[in-house]
Parts: sequence; structure tokens; C-alpha cells
Amino acid sequence: MSAGSTGTRRTGVKLAPQHLPNAQEPAELEPLGFFGWIKEILSVILVAAIISALLRAFVFQVFWIPSPSMRDTLVEHDKIVVSRIDAWTGSIQRGDVVVFHDELGWLRSSHGSSPLRRVGEFFGIVPAGDEQTLVKRVIGVGGDRVSFSVETGRISVNGVPIEEPYIAQGQVPSTIPFDEVVPEGTLWVMGDNRGNSADSRYHRQNGESPFVPVGAVVGTVKAVILPLNRAHWGLSAPEVFSQVK
Repeated sequence: MSAGSTGTRRTGVKLAPQHLPNAQEPAELEPLGFFGWIKEILSVILVAAIISALLRAFVFQVFWIPSPSMRDTLVEHDKIVVSRIDAWTGSIQRGDVVVFHDELGWLRSSHGSSPLRRVGEFFGIVPAGDEQTLVKRVIGVGGDRVSFSVETGRISVNGVPIEEPYIAQGQVPSTIPFDEVVPEGTLWVMGDNRGNSADSRYHRQNGESPFVPVGAVVGTVKAVILPLNRAHWGLSAPEVFSQVK
């Protein structure tokens, strides 16, 4: 026997494959089939409806402008984004442009809307517009004294005359004199196109309530999004009332 040899022969042993108890071959996914696809599509629609409803209720909504009462800030057929957050938080201030429900009956008629359009409005595909809503600018909030006299030619809030750069070109602040104290929980609103706006002045003159309940406000207008050549942000003008106490 030579040195280096141990005398032990190593033999190769072939072991049987080991399988872990939980190891399984991945199962093949079965095709959904027609009814499976229908179920998936309905699930997606349901989720989209829930998200859309939550956004409309708590965050924002799209509206379109049907009349010239807010020219030149907003013109007919503008699509606007309205934030509901200010209404929910109660932070509406002078100078804001607001959309509000017509709880006072200022609108004389309601335009019909097809079921298909209603669906589009719900999902935000079609801007809301057939609802009984109006859009105006807030001039006075609860407790404010708002007034206008032909002699001064300017609107005053709490005795402070204001300069209004947002009024439509060629228009004057008002042709209707008024002097009112805005009740708490309400707003005095006016259109920027003062010669063509049935606003708080007009309805006061007609013997109707001129004060919009704060609870009727849908939200504040944050931006014009369409048409693209008119898209802009920042319609509120709180700086106009910076000297008002």
C-alpha cells in the first residue's frame, strides 16, 4: 500500500430529489371569459363612481358659464374649477368668486338635461351647468355695511370706498343706489358685468331677499381651464378690500 492511500473507497450515491412540503408548481391563470370581463369592468366603474362622488362632495367640481354676468372675468362657455374646501371650512372672504345654489329663487326657469349628460356631469366628464346655480363675486360678508351712492360713484364697505379693477370695461360700479347691513351667515354678491347682472342689488330693488346664505355656497372659483386660450388661475381679489375693517 502506498503512502497517501487511506484504504477507504468513496462511492457516489445518487440521492432522490427532495421536495419541500409547501413547494407547488404555480397554477396557470384561467381566462376571465366574457362574464369575467364584464365583472371587472363593472368593478372599475364602481370604483370610479365612488372616487368621483368623493371628489365632487369634498374637493372640487367643474362648471360652465352660461351667461355674461361675470364678464370680463368669466365669459360664456368658460369651464371653471370650483374648490369646495373654502365652503367646507367657512373661509369665504370678500373678493372671492363663488358658485352657489339658487336657494332664493333668483333663477326663473330650469334648463332640462338628458340622462346621458347627467352621467357625464357626475363623473366630471361634462361640466355641470344645468343645475340651479349662479356665480358672482362676494362684496360683503356677514356684519358688513355695503353701500353705493350715485354722487360718489363708488361702492363702500364699512365706510371704505373700494376700487374694483375686475369690473367689465365700460361699466360703472353700479347704477342702483343701496345701503345695507349684511346679516350674519349671508353674503352680498355682485356680478363683474355690473350693467348685465341680476345680483344682490337687482333682487333687493325687486323686493326679494338680496342676501345669499353662506350654506348655499358650493365653493370658490379657482381657475378657468377651458378654452385653453383663456385658461388662468387666481380669480379672487381680496386685495381690493385690504383697507376694510
